[in-house]
Order: sequence, then structure tokens, then C-alpha cells
Amino acid sequence: MQLTELLLSNKCPHCKIDSPNLRQIHHFMTKSVDESDPRFWRLYICQRCGGAVTAYSWNQGGFVEEVFPKEEVIDESIPLKAKSFLEQAINSVHAPSGAIMLCASSVDSMLKNKGYSAGSLYSRINDAVNDNLITESIAKWAHEVRLDANDERHADEDASLPTVQDARRTIEFTLAISQYLFVLPSRIQRGIEDAS
Repeated sequence: MQLTELLLSNKCPHCKIDSPNLRQIHHFMTKSVDESDPRFWRLYICQRCGGAVTAYSWNQGGFVEEVFPKEEVIDESIPLKAKSFLEQAINSVHAPSGAIMLCASSVDSMLKNKGYSAGSLYSRINDAVNDNLITESIAKWAHEVRLDANDERHADEDASLPTVQDARRTIEFTLAISQYLFVLPSRIQRGIEDAS
């Protein structure tokens, strides 16, 4: 991908639209304190959501070295079904009700992968706490995700429609529980194996 007036990207890092129209609105150059390593920067705006994206190259119009914000990558240590639900939630953040329900499905799938398959999501969360798989505070958060998803699934008349910020908060939690249950244990195991 080249640093040009139109940034070619698969998805907008903000609204997740495919093939976004990211147009340059500003460009500038920076250097390190000793005047070396010039970087050529461009600031882009997504024409759909208005989110700002920056990118730089070591040469004017050269190959893009990095884009900010970075694309969210789901760790491979998360089980396939839970990972798929989470990726779908991230990619549909602009449809908050759906994203929240997908997060609840991801949490449910994570718990099932850990052996908690009997009963409802409510009972699986409580069983995971009783077995010290998750903490009380994580369980409270998991119950919030479950209740938010219930509001959407059952079209609760008293519940207000969720916002994109609500969906992002739910996605953030789902990413956090995936880190706690799968990513961190996987990294620890790799570290132990590498040290041997």
C-alpha cells in the first residue's frame, strides 16, 4: 500500500466498513531529535464515519510502514467459534444490537470450550465463578453482557436501543475475557516451553 491521497484499506478501523473511502486532509513530515529518520505522514478521514486515520512512510509517496489506529487482530489461541463470533461483533460495531448479541455468543462459546456446557449462560457464568475459572468481578461483567444481549434478543420494550459506544464497551469486555481465559495462558505456556 502506497502513501497517496487515497489510503487503500480493507476496513475502516473505526466503523469497520469494507473498502472505506479514506481521503487525505493533511500531510506533514517529522524527524527525530538529531534530524535523522524523516517520516512522511498523511492524515485521512473516513468519508462514512468521520474517523481519523494516520499513516507514515519513510519516503514521500512510498510504501506505508504503519497505520493508526491499527487493525484489531484476534489472537489465534481463542477457540474458532468464539473467535468467529468476536470478529463478527467487531466488524458489525455500527449495528450495536447485533454486535452485543454476538459478544454474548462469544462469551458463551468460550465458557463451553472450558467445559461449561450445561444449563443457561447465567448458570455457566456462576459455575465458572464457583470453580474459580473466573473472578466475581469478571462474572458481574459477563452477566451485564448477558443481560444486554437479552434486552436485544427479546426486544425489551423498557430497554433503550444500544449505541455504538455500548457495543464498543461490550466488545472490549469480550476481548478482555478472551485474554484472561485463552491468550494469557497460551503466552505463559509458550514462555515456559521456550525457557526449557
